[in-house]
Amino acid sequence: MAVLPICRFPDDAVLRNKAKRVSRITNSVQQLIDDMIETMHQARGVGLAAPQVGVPLRVIVLQMPDEEEATIIINPEIVKRSGEQEVTEGCLSVPGYYGEIKRSETVIVKGKDRHGKAIRVKGTGLMAEALEHEIDHLNGILYIDYIEDREKLHAIECPPTTQEQ
Repeated sequence: MAVLPICRFPDDAVLRNKAKRVSRITNSVQQLIDDMIETMHQARGVGLAAPQVGVPLRVIVLQMPDEEEATIIINPEIVKRSGEQEVTEGCLSVPGYYGEIKRSETVIVKGKDRHGKAIRVKGTGLMAEALEHEIDHLNGILYIDYIEDREKLHAIECPPTTQEQ
């Protein structure tokens, strides 16, 4: 496994393009999945989409803080949404910022697991937010696109270094 470089907005055009469906789950797709999980763990994220590592394929990985195994979804599609929640969201591809947006409270997603088996994943709360966030990446959408009022986008305050004090 390898830690892959994460594409950053606005420097990488792949983040704004729609990703392609995976037609066959090859060894290179399996390697991509493993590398994405390793990259997500290294970056301390809860989700990662293939376009975020420069690969325009419809593959996402997620791992909630209380779960031992990552969830892998190939060609994910949201089939149902319900409710609404106001969330404070950040993104590994938009470092240094977080914003307040609205997401669904519950989502149901269909797709395939890494072995090609059809799956459905139901997410509520943080998992619903992460599913929507990562699937948005597959469609070239970033969470900042949902922020209507720039006052809801905040820079992350870092403590000053000893040289700045």
